[in-house]
Amino acid sequence: MLHQIAPALWEVDAPLNVLGMALGHRMTVVRLPNGSLWIHSPVAHSEALVDELLELGPLAHIVAPNCMHDTYLSEWFAACPGLQFHAAQGFSECRPDLKFSDFLGDTPPEAWTEVFAQHLVRGAPRLNEIVFLHRASRTLILTDLCFNLGPEMPMLSRVLLSLNGCYCRFAPSRLLRSTIKDRAAFRTSIDHLLKWDFDRIVLSHGRTIDSGAKLALREAFNFL
Repeated sequence: MLHQIAPALWEVDAPLNVLGMALGHRMTVVRLPNGSLWIHSPVAHSEALVDELLELGPLAHIVAPNCMHDTYLSEWFAACPGLQFHAAQGFSECRPDLKFSDFLGDTPPEAWTEVFAQHLVRGAPRLNEIVFLHRASRTLILTDLCFNLGPEMPMLSRVLLSLNGCYCRFAPSRLLRSTIKDRAAFRTSIDHLLKWDFDRIVLSHGRTIDSGAKLALREAFNFL
């Protein structure tokens, strides 16, 4: 299940269908300096997956990076009550049943302050996505800000993604654009991300951009 992208950085790809679209779902895993694991947007929980993760190190942190990524969280809460669960601000309004350790903004918790920079994207309060920069590998970790899906999708998914404005290209979906309520604030957040030092983008839905990622991000949001 696990595929290593860079030192201390792994991904897990799993199937996921949303509104008839085969979007897939990528979980990102980082080993922190103390050897414990940081897990971004977890896929479905299974004992096999946990066993594979434990070969890398003890599980410590589960991150719900925006207010829409909650599909599998209940499973992880039930199976791993001893972990720290972190969520984007506003998540508790959507899922008051889940009791998080804290809510994330621009300041990384002490546990990973040396590993990541992070930023709460302003202007889209329905989403409130937290973007992470894994400094050591120069990797930006996105969730729903952009998709990067193409012809490997089933036909119906291709049609629906085309209607959503992000088929066969790295781009924000029309659904994402509809969540933007303050374009100036959103643009300021994108500009903030573009000041970071990254060359790779790992995203939750679609192919990783292995190089030239900063230009891709800039072009994706030229509409602002």
